[in-house]
Amino acid sequence: MRELVILSGKGGTGKTSITAAFASLAKNMVLCDADVDAADLHLILNPDFKETMEFKGGHEAVINPDLCTQCGRCMEVCRFGAVRDSFEIDPIDCEGCGVCVDLCPEHAIDFPQTVSGQWYISDTRFGPMVHARLGIAQENSGKLVSLIRTEAKKLAAKNNLDLILTDGPPGIGCPVIASMGQATAILIVAEPTVSGLHDMERVGRLSKHFNIPAMVCINKYDLNPDQAQKIEDLAQKADIAVTGRINFDPAFTEAMIQTKTIFEYNPGSQAAKEVRQIWDRVLSLPVFNTPATPILNHL
Repeated sequence: MRELVILSGKGGTGKTSITAAFASLAKNMVLCDADVDAADLHLILNPDFKETMEFKGGHEAVINPDLCTQCGRCMEVCRFGAVRDSFEIDPIDCEGCGVCVDLCPEHAIDFPQTVSGQWYISDTRFGPMVHARLGIAQENSGKLVSLIRTEAKKLAAKNNLDLILTDGPPGIGCPVIASMGQATAILIVAEPTVSGLHDMERVGRLSKHFNIPAMVCINKYDLNPDQAQKIEDLAQKADIAVTGRINFDPAFTEAMIQTKTIFEYNPGSQAAKEVRQIWDRVLSLPVFNTPATPILNHL
């Protein structure tokens, strides 16, 4: 079973549009939207929700008034000022660290798990999909990413599917690390700007740190051909395979408005031809056909 994770150093590079386009080309695959903080792959794929599960990603302290003696110990140890003068805990200020629970002399503070979001198993016109939505201002997105990737692998194994196509989150933080661990390869979507070059370099260093083979494609390259060339030069120095370039094409935006992929909306466009070439290139590269060295996943 192979897994391709599509990443970018920042949002807005076209990562999700390219993932959806790949989905219309791939066969025998499971889709996974690992951008749980701002999921939007479902906007293009219109999934038919089959299963909905709660995600419990943290804890919240609650004072039991029947046991509390109002000794004030919880106020002393709380570094977030979450304990009110009425000896109630403000759920907004509580970080769920559990210090008050451990140090309460009367054991008067409960520590139940909280529902931080939901995750789903759905059907799409291209195949099954595992995705999620983290609640507003909720944490532990890395844990949720790890959960849905595990479920995607289970679903692929259950249905004898040999490919997982994962739309990863932007950046290089915890959710990104959780999305790429033990993947077969990652594809970095870069745009030809100064920040695009910098962001691609950061994701490339991250992939090298975790020994995950990396590839890169340049989206909207014709907006700044000189910067696009710099990205390719940097990729060559960093041993990152360049899979191709995609020209700026309003058809991508028009396709999103119609909740379609570029191949469904305008398969004869130049951008569609370039995306197909990139997909064929990804499938042919040795880095996508060699299992990655397993790493210890701490999430």
